[in-house]
Amino acid sequence: MMGISVWQLAIIAIIVALLFGTKRLRTLGSDVGTTVKGFKKAMSDQPLTEELAQPASVATEPKDAL
Repeated sequence: MMGISVWQLAIIAIIVALLFGTKRLRTLGSDVGTTVKGFKKAMSDQPLTEELAQPASVATEPKDAL
């Protein structure tokens, strides 16, 4: 099978750590975590679902306007 083993993942992680450095990866992880928290908070607010739940008023044109 064409799966990735634990050893291959470890080697990739070591190469990435050597290329970018642990400090930069830590900062990147923190930024990604903050972004995910913000996204989850925005999704839980859901102001659009309240608007979608209410029936929309349908604008009708006068028949004699044609």
